[in-house]
This record gives sequence, structure tokens and C-alpha cells, in this order.
Amino acid sequence: MGVKLIKIGIVYLLIGMSLGVYMGATKDFTLHPVHAHINLLGWTLLGLSGLIFHVFPQLEQNVLAKVYFWLYNLSVPVTLVSLFLFLNGNAAVDPILGLGSVLITVSAACFAWLLLTKLPGANKG
Repeated sequence: MGVKLIKIGIVYLLIGMSLGVYMGATKDFTLHPVHAHINLLGWTLLGLSGLIFHVFPQLEQNVLAKVYFWLYNLSVPVTLVSLFLFLNGNAAVDPILGLGSVLITVSAACFAWLLLTKLPGANKG
């Protein structure tokens, strides 16, 4: 799971950087929130969680790891596309954007709980 998360994160990194180059070249920064979210939700969190799962592979066996992986990787693209559409004037996607954000937060809470309770030494003070 760790390597898969890192590889998915690298795809987001390339997409986010490409969007940044496009915005710089066109001097149109309307999509800067999408750019930031791609890099933070895509590359940063996936890369970091991938490294954690790679260093602590026993965490992958927990059901919360699987919930995090699938819920996060399904909700992030929906949220990013919704944010893109919203910033381009499509207010109808606002409920989808909100739902995606909530699902990302739930998946991040699963990941946080997993780390807080199952990392080696997590139950020591």
C-alpha cells in the first residue's frame, strides 16, 4: 500500500506542477486553490502516508488503513474536479464539493486514529 500511495502522489505532483506552470504562463491564477489542493491533498498527504505505511507495513493490515486508502483515493479526485468546476462558475457542484471535503476529512480521521492507536509505542504516554 505504501508504494501505491507514493506512486499515486507522484501523479498528483506532476498534475499540480503542470497546473502551476500553466497558471504562470497565462498569468491567470483563478485556479490557484485547485493547484494548492492538488499538491497538498494529492502529493503531500499521499506521499507522507505512503512513507509511513512503507516504514510501518504492519499498519496496512488494519481495516482503517484500507478504509483510508479507498475513501481518500475516491473522494480526492471528486473534490478536486468539483472545486475546478465551482471556480469556473458552476455553483451546482457545491454540494458535491462539500460532500467530497467531508469524506476526505473522514478518511484523514481514519488515518490519524490508525497512527495514534497502532503505531509502535502509540499507547505509551
